[in-house]
Amino acid sequence: MQKILLFTAMLFFLFSCKNAKNAEQENEHAAHDIYYTCSMHPQVVADKPGKCPICHMDLVPAEKKKNADPNALQLNEQQIQLANIQTDTIRNGSIGNRIVLTGILNFDQTKLETVSSRVAGRIEKLYYKNTGDFVSKGAPLFEIYSEELNNAKQEYLLALDRKNTFIGETVIDFDQLLESAKNKLLLWGMTEAQIETMIKNRKASPLTTFYSPASGYITTLNIREGDYVMEGGAVVNLANLSTLWAEAQAYSARMPDVSAGTVASVQIPDLGGKIIKGNIAFVNPEISADTRINLLRVSIPNPGNALKPGMPVYVFLENTQTNALSLPIDAVIRDGANATVWVQAGDKTYKSRMVKTGVESGDRIEILSGLNEGDIVVVNGAYLLNSEFIFKTGADPMAGHDMSNM
Repeated sequence: MQKILLFTAMLFFLFSCKNAKNAEQENEHAAHDIYYTCSMHPQVVADKPGKCPICHMDLVPAEKKKNADPNALQLNEQQIQLANIQTDTIRNGSIGNRIVLTGILNFDQTKLETVSSRVAGRIEKLYYKNTGDFVSKGAPLFEIYSEELNNAKQEYLLALDRKNTFIGETVIDFDQLLESAKNKLLLWGMTEAQIETMIKNRKASPLTTFYSPASGYITTLNIREGDYVMEGGAVVNLANLSTLWAEAQAYSARMPDVSAGTVASVQIPDLGGKIIKGNIAFVNPEISADTRINLLRVSIPNPGNALKPGMPVYVFLENTQTNALSLPIDAVIRDGANATVWVQAGDKTYKSRMVKTGVESGDRIEILSGLNEGDIVVVNGAYLLNSEFIFKTGADPMAGHDMSNM
């Protein structure tokens, strides 16, 4: 009887040890479903609590997910807060094709005036000697000594004296002779008032004053006092600043949206961001073969001459508003011809999805395909998610994008 009791006790002991061992194995297996990592350095992984060897922060527990999607990225609450991950629900809204170009203010070439000497001679006096000086229309510009012009003056006075001397005693038509001599003086730049003064005084001055035919600022002063100028030689260049050109460059791909006469907005940063409306006055028909860039000019008014050539500007071209899905530009990760966004696929779980983009307007971009209205999209922190995915998996998230909605 004692042997039977001893044998029974031994069997009970063996079964107890086996059950304890199985329980210990189960606990150990369960423990392996939990690991510890650093929220700042996810590459640090440990099987028990401790400190991060890099930043010395406490390791946080993380649960291993069975059958997890290899293309998804799961974060804990602390990682989401540190990365400032923010999401928004995509909806339909109004968006326009707004083109933003950089440019610079320049002279309106249609309002430039070159004042030339109509006769050859020596410049004896310049009334304006500095570039940037403003010249009013009709103001004296320079005095010139010209042999040809002085001879023409003498011829006119001589014809006038002959007419008064031979009244009714000659067949010569002095009126026609005087008219021809006067027209010659007018063509060479003298005014009616100067001719009348010469007739009144019966004397021709050796110097002739020439007056400005237009108002404007001197942009180029081609001569100095004492210089000899040829007939037709430029003396000064004048620029009327009542209107200016905002010259901007656009890539050839955007040119279908640009045409002469289109209304544009020109922003001047140097004047506190002031915006002036204008019309596209010129679109260069020739495209640079090297840069594929085209030139366009927007004519804008310049009341009070507050705008100066050389000021940097932004040119905004607005096109028709359309109703479409749109996102903040920073939510879209673009790599060459591809574009992806991160969508929320579950609780603290995010997945990369390829999209097709359209026009840009301000800080938003149109989504043509790849997303549906109501999808929750990461609008802040998308680039951090992208980097985290590459760091953890060593793969480009585009390799696992969802093509079902494309």
